[in-house]
Amino acid sequence: MPYALFSSDAKLSKAYPTEADVWALARRSGLVVDVVSENGTIGPRPVLDHDYEIRPCHCEANEDPARNKADAEREARLEPEFSEAETEGKAA
Repeated sequence: MPYALFSSDAKLSKAYPTEADVWALARRSGLVVDVVSENGTIGPRPVLDHDYEIRPCHCEANEDPARNKADAEREARLEPEFSEAETEGKAA
C-alpha cells in the first residue's frame, strides 16, 4: 500500500511506495523536528511538524508511487546542498 503526507484529511504529497520514502521527503522539505521526552531520558526522536501525518493512501488515476519516488530522488540530487559552516558564515 502506498503512503502520502496528510494534514487533517487533505493529501499534501504524491503517493510513495513506503512510509520511509515519505519520511525522507518530509525531512528534505524541513517538516521533521526532533523532540526530547519531558524527563530527557530517551534520545531525540523525529516528529512531523504542524500536525502533519504520514498515512496509507490510494493512488490518484495514472499515479505511480515508484515513479514519484524516482522523480523525488532525482530532484534531491539536483538541489544544492549547503553545509552548516556555509550557512552560518552567511548569517554573520
